[in-house]
Amino acid sequence: MITLYDYLPSQNAWKVRLLLNQLEQEYTQHFISIFEGEGRTDEYRAINPTGAVPAIKLPDGSVLAESNALLVYLAHGSQFLPSDPLQQAQVQQWLFFESDYVQSTVATLRHWMMTGKDKNRSADMLEAKRNSSINTLSVLDRRLSDNEFLTQAGYTIADMSVYAYVHLADEAGVALDNFTNVQRWIISVKAQPGYLDKVYPYSIDEHSFKEL
Repeated sequence: MITLYDYLPSQNAWKVRLLLNQLEQEYTQHFISIFEGEGRTDEYRAINPTGAVPAIKLPDGSVLAESNALLVYLAHGSQFLPSDPLQQAQVQQWLFFESDYVQSTVATLRHWMMTGKDKNRSADMLEAKRNSSINTLSVLDRRLSDNEFLTQAGYTIADMSVYAYVHLADEAGVALDNFTNVQRWIISVKAQPGYLDKVYPYSIDEHSFKEL
């Protein structure tokens, strides 16, 4: 059985849980206390060299890390990753968009806001993150103006990945009111069979206020 190295408040881990649930794939969880330093142990670095979550261990002992890589691996051969080369490349395009743009804007700002780290950042830095988040959401909104989902293949791991943090943009202090296409897309993602509606706040971890 697959072992998922997990941290409940992480939306990167959530997106993998979402896919596993929609695949109806059984797995076990091993929780990593990131902010207590468990990710920096030699034992865990042997599983994920960066010390981050999520990661997985396969029944044969093989390990794999980075949430989008996990999505690609786990979705192989399923409806969530098309076999057509162009459509598969489109999925990868939006996975790269997520890692390059969403992670550095909405996801980072939300993390700061929800763990009190925003108080340790300058006003200029916070404003820059908000502006970058708005720009990222604008790109996404334009893409979704004439597309139900992000690619021609319909609902895929690209949507799961981008959605994970984008649908919580209000927790980053960035309202979605002006992004009507994003709002419609969020409703469509939530309507998918096997959707996981449970999101865990950082407040469940008394150590989350610490810097990584």
